[in-house]
Amino acid sequence: MLKRVFPIILLLILGACSLEKADSEKNHDISSYEEFPLENVIDGDTIKIRYHGAVESVRFLLVDTPETNHPTHGEQPFGQEAKAFTKELLAGYETIYLEFDVSYRDKYNRLLAYVYTADGKNVQEELLKNGLARVAYIYEPNTKHVDWFDAIQTAAKEEAVGIWSVENYAQEDGFHPESFEHSSKANASNDCLIKGNIGSNKIYHTPVSPSYEQTKAEVMFCTEKEAVDAGFRPPKQ
Repeated sequence: MLKRVFPIILLLILGACSLEKADSEKNHDISSYEEFPLENVIDGDTIKIRYHGAVESVRFLLVDTPETNHPTHGEQPFGQEAKAFTKELLAGYETIYLEFDVSYRDKYNRLLAYVYTADGKNVQEELLKNGLARVAYIYEPNTKHVDWFDAIQTAAKEEAVGIWSVENYAQEDGFHPESFEHSSKANASNDCLIKGNIGSNKIYHTPVSPSYEQTKAEVMFCTEKEAVDAGFRPPKQ
């Protein structure tokens, strides 16, 4: 009798684990959130919507993406990728759904919210999963999802994706482009000679490429496969 019971228990446990995993992969329930017309994407972590008749900026709560056109920081590595990712994620949607926390606005009078697509994808979650944002600007009382976001960021760090692929680039106080130079020099000393230029197109240049000498390396690769796996492509001939 016991021999029959154990396989059944095991199947029940495995089934429960599978169900838990499936539930965690479901899109979020947005039925209680407010729907607003989407105007356009400003940056990886900022969009414009029509809010009760007026066009207003929405800053994504608890995340920070690299800049694309900051007055002091300029364009930072992975900034264009983050913006393009948010644009692609929201492409085709005329409206978005906002989940507000306790306070609605920041000191710049921007709306603060967790942003969802009509099919229940959370934009902050997707940015963090793909290594295009860091958890940041954690200010009380708007901390509802900080533990959830921290867990996603930890996984992205372990996988070394996006902003986490270069050591010390993303830190608690922001992004440090100089880390790319240090990384490039270290790789170059190890005979990794393929230059990666992030920009908006992520192009790599081998020593035989026409623009190799003029290219400023933001990251270095040892092989072309390594560059391709990181999302880079060769220059057009």
